[in-house]
Amino acid sequence: MSEKITTVLFDLDGTLINTNELIISSFLHTMNTYFPNQYKREDVLQFMGPPLEESFIKVNPDAVEDMVKTYRTYNLEKHDSLVTEFEGVFETVQTLSQNGYKLAIVSTKIRDVVIKGLKLTNLDQFFDVIVTLDEVENAKPDPEPVQKALAALDSTPEESIMVGDNHHDVLAGKNAGTLSAGVAWSAKGREYLDQYEPDFMLETMADLLDVVGLDKR
Repeated sequence: MSEKITTVLFDLDGTLINTNELIISSFLHTMNTYFPNQYKREDVLQFMGPPLEESFIKVNPDAVEDMVKTYRTYNLEKHDSLVTEFEGVFETVQTLSQNGYKLAIVSTKIRDVVIKGLKLTNLDQFFDVIVTLDEVENAKPDPEPVQKALAALDSTPEESIMVGDNHHDVLAGKNAGTLSAGVAWSAKGREYLDQYEPDFMLETMADLLDVVGLDKR
C-alpha cells in the first residue's frame, strides 16, 4: 500500500509471539500472592502493555519491587511452556527480511526475556536491533524507544511503521512520527485499539506485506 516504508518496528508480546496466557497467568499469580482471591482473569487485562512497575504501583505502591520480582520469577519459570507462535508471523517477518526491510523489536520487557521469546520462536535471526525497557529512560508510549530503534537502523520516522497490540505501541509510533499498525488479535480486542486510530489494522500478520508494498507470499 505504501512504497515509502523501509523500516518496520515490532512490539513483541501479543504481536509477534503469543505470550497472552503467560502474561495473564503471571499477573494472576502475582496478584493472588498479594491479594488472594481478589483478581480474576478479566481484571488483569488492564495491566498488559505498560512496564510492570507502572502497573503494580497502582495497586500496591509499597511493594512494587517485590511484586515485580514475584512476577518475573514465575514468568521465567513458565515461559517456554506457555508461549506459542501466532499464525503467519514467522513467514511474514522472513519475507520482510529477505526483501531488505530494516527490522527492530521495541518492547517494554527487559532484554533477557525478549531474547528468550525470540529464540524460542526462531525469530531472533531477523532482528539485529532490539530496544528494551532496561535500555531507555522512558517507556512507550514515549517516543524514546522508537527513536532509539530508528537511530540504530539509520531510518527516519517518515519511512517507518510501528506495529503492536496495545495502545502504547500505537501512541509511541504517533509520538515519534512513524506510521502505526494495530493487530486485530490483541488480547484487549480490536475495538479497544481502534480508539487510538492506528493508520492500519492488521487482521493477520500477512496483511503487513500489503501495507509496506509487498504482495502476500
